[in-house]
Amino acid sequence: MAEYNEVYGRAKYYDIAFRRDVTREVDFLTELYQRHAGKPLSSMIDIACGPGYHALLFAARGVRTIGLDLRPEMTEFGKELAVQKGVEIEWMAEDMRTFKLDKPVDLALTSYDSLDCLLDQDSIIAHFRAIADNLTPKGLYVFEMTNPRDCSLWEYGEFRYSGKANGVSVEIIWRPENSNVDILNQVTDMEVEMRVNDNGKEHVFKDRASERFALPQEFIALTKLSGTLNFVTFYGDFRFDQPFDNSPGSRRLIGVLQKAS
Repeated sequence: MAEYNEVYGRAKYYDIAFRRDVTREVDFLTELYQRHAGKPLSSMIDIACGPGYHALLFAARGVRTIGLDLRPEMTEFGKELAVQKGVEIEWMAEDMRTFKLDKPVDLALTSYDSLDCLLDQDSIIAHFRAIADNLTPKGLYVFEMTNPRDCSLWEYGEFRYSGKANGVSVEIIWRPENSNVDILNQVTDMEVEMRVNDNGKEHVFKDRASERFALPQEFIALTKLSGTLNFVTFYGDFRFDQPFDNSPGSRRLIGVLQKAS
């Protein structure tokens, strides 16, 4: 999805459509680390962070925080938000498969289907190994995906996100029409459209990019193949009482991996 230059290169518009309250998610992640590491969370990295919604809240709570995104437009916009909120965050415009930190962190996070951009198994393994190299002992890696019941190669659906701020309205639409499906490699070529009304000026930006659909058992197998992380569990939402299953409450696929001590 990093190929969506027209969308991800316009961080201000992206933020209007996607900004949301992530308090419940940050609460869950903080407690999750405490449960599995046996100590309070002190540092984290928000990977493929966009404007860094999780990073901003973790930093506001006193956690040493890093925001990483492939797009420098996003990290620059994140810097502006951090200044507005009076928090300190280290920002990196780097590849999630090859990044290196000066000092390891307790928690790594990718959210909102960011792993879709890794289009083959080797890329996922490289990503897992990069994560492990930058985690403290017993550190956690948490990734969030859409429940594959709700979005797959054959049943993609249409996803719309919108918002308004300061005279600007933005709608972003993922469209399954005209998509090209590579069944062998589990990859679809998807179209996205960003519609903007910027104080009366209309803009439409269109893009295409490839997204890969990996299933839960594949993530478990690739974790083992990486040789660096252990699979812990899946959740169906950012709630400890919601298992990953086919129930209505299981809206997400939350994977939890841990580095050995």
